Amino acid sequence: MLNLYDVKTVVDVRLRPDRASRGIFSKAKTSSKGIEAWLREAGIEYLSFVELGNIFADMDDWKDRYQQLLARAGDLLTERLRRVPEPFCLLCAENDPDRCHRGLIAEYLVKTGFCSVVHIQ
Repeated sequence: MLNLYDVKTVVDVRLRPDRASRGIFSKAKTSSKGIEAWLREAGIEYLSFVELGNIFADMDDWKDRYQQLLARAGDLLTERLRRVPEPFCLLCAENDPDRCHRGLIAEYLVKTGFCSVVHIQ
């Protein structure tokens, strides 16, 4: 599916990419295993940006808190992301971007004029 959108890079925005519930999506200790190896076989680069992870995930008001974090420090948090060639894909554990902090990151990037967004589901 990523190749259909010409995605060259997957940016993992999970706080703990090594703890994925499905093994293939875990960031292994070596890049020859796990998600890095799987994506490399498909010709896609893998990057992990834990600074974009949702530190509020266990709180009921995580969405409001993460939006506040982006409002205060979004430029700093997305600095490395802004150097990734487009098109890239944000990866997290939740299927629905409306129920995931990656949706908030995408909204922030659009709002700040960095890029347009297409949600792949």
